[in-house]
Amino acid sequence: MEQEQRQAAKRQMLELMQAGQPWQAAAAAVGMQVSRSTAYRWQQEVHTRGEAALQDGRHGHLAKVLPPVLHWLESRCQVAPLVPSSQLQRELQEQLGVLISISHLNAVRAAHGWSNAASQAGKKSRSS
Repeated sequence: MEQEQRQAAKRQMLELMQAGQPWQAAAAAVGMQVSRSTAYRWQQEVHTRGEAALQDGRHGHLAKVLPPVLHWLESRCQVAPLVPSSQLQRELQEQLGVLISISHLNAVRAAHGWSNAASQAGKKSRSS
């Protein structure tokens, strides 16, 4: 299932659940296989975060960082290249509703040349 299709299916499933359908019936109606806990976790996330909860927030692969997040990171790192990844993590969560681990942020920054120069300068050389 493509990302847009999966997001639409999640939305439709949650609408069916909101209308009173049991989670199993809602999942079957949209062709998804999810556990009960996942269905209710999605429902809770949509309740607290709104539409942003429907986004697939997978971690682990640089290619999985969605373009809006990459554009935000690029512009943020160009404006303030010395900002620590922990601060970027908080800002991403607050502004875009996306949680990315600090180590993954570091990997994305390094891969795109947006590395934190302060953290590189602060590291001691192992050859000494």
